[in-house]
Amino acid sequence: MPELTATENVALPLLFDRHGRQESLNTARSWLERLNAADCGDQRPGTLSGGQAQRVAMARALVTGPRVVFADEPTGALDSLAGEQLMDELTHTARADGITLVIVTHDNRVAAYADRELVSRDGELAAEVAA
Repeated sequence: MPELTATENVALPLLFDRHGRQESLNTARSWLERLNAADCGDQRPGTLSGGQAQRVAMARALVTGPRVVFADEPTGALDSLAGEQLMDELTHTARADGITLVIVTHDNRVAAYADRELVSRDGELAAEVAA
């Protein structure tokens, strides 16, 4: 939501779930810190770099403590270095918190982060690769 700060955007799912405002903002700040995005917490989405925006989106996806996160081309708008940093943070956080992470990507470098890889070709399962 462009009129909210990054912290407020991350806190929004908690607020919708009827958590208190201060608790929601504190939890959002904690997630931004964990994902190396604490420095952009007071910025509005339009002022964020691509990497910052992806980290904020990732914090928003993780803030409610989901068991599964679906990430469709999570590094699509990032340069290779920012994409690598994001994937390091995302996979580390998912493993540390016991979250199942399902990634859809065309990028072999992103797919290499997976513990298990399913390859689809022409709408059908073409291969399964275990790490």
